[in-house]
Amino acid sequence: MMRETIGGRGMDWEKLRLFYAVAEAGSFTEAAKRLHQSQPALSRQIQALEASLGAALFHRHARGLALTHEGEQLLEAARLVAERIDSVERAILATRTRPSGELRVTTTVSFGSTWLIKHVRDFLDLYPDISINLLLADDDIDLSKREADVALRFHEPKQADLIQRHLADIRYIVCASPRYLEKNGTPQTAQDLDDHRIVAYGAYAPEPIRDVNWLLSVGRSHTPRTPILAVNNLYALMQAVEEGVGIGSLPAYLVKSSEQLVPILPDVIGPRFPIYFVYPRELKSSIRVAVLRDFLVMRATQESLNL
Repeated sequence: MMRETIGGRGMDWEKLRLFYAVAEAGSFTEAAKRLHQSQPALSRQIQALEASLGAALFHRHARGLALTHEGEQLLEAARLVAERIDSVERAILATRTRPSGELRVTTTVSFGSTWLIKHVRDFLDLYPDISINLLLADDDIDLSKREADVALRFHEPKQADLIQRHLADIRYIVCASPRYLEKNGTPQTAQDLDDHRIVAYGAYAPEPIRDVNWLLSVGRSHTPRTPILAVNNLYALMQAVEEGVGIGSLPAYLVKSSEQLVPILPDVIGPRFPIYFVYPRELKSSIRVAVLRDFLVMRATQESLNL
């Protein structure tokens, strides 16, 4: 039973609800009828409330009940509580029937700032009562601690308390800028990469994308190639390739987002990384989460994410 401390005493909110019903009805008989309980039981509850407060709340007379001064004070407070509860109940009902409120969505810097941000506008046009708080980070934000509501991740979550929905697989492809290719020529085979400058992710790629530096080894049977530049962020790596620093391996959605990248070596197949829509079990009934999930199931297809 819910209790709250008022003036150092324990206020039983169930008894306060009953008091409010009696005060509004004007008699124990009418209040008992509205509450579907016996009049004696209701009277005992009010007597217990009066005893806990050390004050009479009603004057009892032949024509019914009249509030004492203390009863009038308590009724004012009870009415405010009742109005607040009604307001909260209406708000909760509205969020269950009409998508509204804030959604905190987390994903990687590169995916969030390119592919996802281009689709957010259409989602918000469809659901104008929802607002998006986009949290971009290459390290996983802890959903179980409610640091975010929803995540788009490039690995299958290991936590049992998370719900996941596989959306698509993203292919990594080899690409370069027209500036680089004009100056250095276009490799025709994976072995030709030995004669070119390579831009790579760096030595400390996160576990979910541990194969991101496959370009350093493809077509070689001995030691990996040494990159001319290593950078620990895919978006920055894309910019380096666009500037003509060297040849790189990038997810197809990044290559599609750029007008300065040219896919090369189409027969050299890079790794694929799955993308998952992930959220905590306690948000299973959230209509906000459901409409975003369904929207992304429609948008995050193999065709939209890959060349």
